[in-house]
Amino acid sequence: MPDAIALTLFAPLALVPVILFALARPGKRPGSLPRWSEGAALTAFALALVGLVQTALLSSPGLAMREGPFALGLRSDLVSASVATLVGFIGWIVMRYSRTYLDGEAREGAFHGLMLTTLAAVLLFVQAGTLPTMILAAIAVGLTLKRLLLFYPDRPEAQRAATKFGAVWHTGDVMLVIAASLLFARFGTLDVTALPAAAAAAGLGLAGTLGVAAIVVAAALKTAAFPLHGWLTEVMEAPTPVSALLHAGIINSGGVLLITAAPLVQASTGAMAALVLIGGLTALFGAAVMLTQSAIKTALAWSTISQMGFMLLQCGLGLWTLALLHIIAHSLYKAHAFLSSGGAVAEVANIRRPGLVAVPSVAAVLKSFALALAIFAAIAGAFTAAFGPKSPQALALGAILIFGVAYLVAQGLADRAPVALTKRTAGAALAAAIGYFSFQTLAQAIWGPILPPAPMPTELEWAMLVIAVASFGLVAFAQALFPLWAHHPATAGLRVHLANGLYLNALLDRAIGGFRTTTTR
Repeated sequence: MPDAIALTLFAPLALVPVILFALARPGKRPGSLPRWSEGAALTAFALALVGLVQTALLSSPGLAMREGPFALGLRSDLVSASVATLVGFIGWIVMRYSRTYLDGEAREGAFHGLMLTTLAAVLLFVQAGTLPTMILAAIAVGLTLKRLLLFYPDRPEAQRAATKFGAVWHTGDVMLVIAASLLFARFGTLDVTALPAAAAAAGLGLAGTLGVAAIVVAAALKTAAFPLHGWLTEVMEAPTPVSALLHAGIINSGGVLLITAAPLVQASTGAMAALVLIGGLTALFGAAVMLTQSAIKTALAWSTISQMGFMLLQCGLGLWTLALLHIIAHSLYKAHAFLSSGGAVAEVANIRRPGLVAVPSVAAVLKSFALALAIFAAIAGAFTAAFGPKSPQALALGAILIFGVAYLVAQGLADRAPVALTKRTAGAALAAAIGYFSFQTLAQAIWGPILPPAPMPTELEWAMLVIAVASFGLVAFAQALFPLWAHHPATAGLRVHLANGLYLNALLDRAIGGFRTTTTR
């Protein structure tokens, strides 16, 4: 008896009737269209969820159309089904929110049609079984999202943001086309499941290596990596549901691309090193700038840049299952953060600001780092004894994460802070370490059989690990000591420069023609 086709593959089709309905009702208050759009998104999510269960319990074949270099098809595995279910859930929540948020807008019907079209294209992208399918889906996402960014076409800021997005996103599409051409020239196939086997048998060669490099560049462009990150901070001119869908779903496209091509990317040491460098720099830069932002949505945008950089770092370390888990967790958090940003503004305004609990000394900070790392080492040893050894990359990433609670521990060890706070912050470090290794073990159990394991580090990879851990540790140490030098005149100047993203976005403005704007028809 042949295996049943997973229903996840049909999720995009559930959106098509309502998309066509929106073409006929593009204006204000388009009758039942908002309810139908939410219902279609819910149906797509339900199909994806049932398909995920099917894929987990039974093997399911994909769908294929045409043959040869331009073959189109969808694949069905636990990775693609998991991401499609995530996209379906985020899409349903966003469309539900859009019903009231867009009520009464002049182009309300067109908005629902464009959002559903974008959602359908993303669902195709994450389930693409061939590179041509992925390229066509990526192009469709870029075209529809650009129109959504221009929902208020008379705003110069929206026009500039759409121009930047289009330039960066479609450059990524061009890099994907180049990658597909090089890989086909080397291996004679563009099927994403056949490429790894072909590479293992014949080696990457020059064409294959260049093809992988093009994939890495495309992924970096689509995740708003440093230094072409500026467009992501300006898309707030679009309605909030667009920002939520972009930051919770579409921005993950680069990560999905890398995870889909994981065996190929991991075969290139240079590609992995590039991901570590680009990802680590983007994560540190985005986090530093985020701390200087006063507007909630802008801070969330810089947070997304930092998180995407961290996800690229995970991919560069070969921690593919953790990168996928990161995508899922970040998507759920960021969708909630954007859709609730209005309430967050009121809550922040009502918060009483007592100031710092205590100003830590250098000795207190050193103690805090020692305590956090000691807790991490103890939990790592316990999980190693229970579930087997952890890779050096996983241990390095865990050390980087544990630095995030070192600041709290530094406050707890400050002379004027109560003992209760020390206990509370030590508990936070304990919870962070247990949570990290628990989720790492769970992700490995779910997706580990599909994705390649982290390779044993070479000399270059050991150097990358040391640089990454040292860089994040140094930044965390400086952050913990910030109260000691926050009032220095040089700090005030640095804050201004960081708040403006070191003016790299202005360079991108100049590169695309100053403040030239785009027009719509």
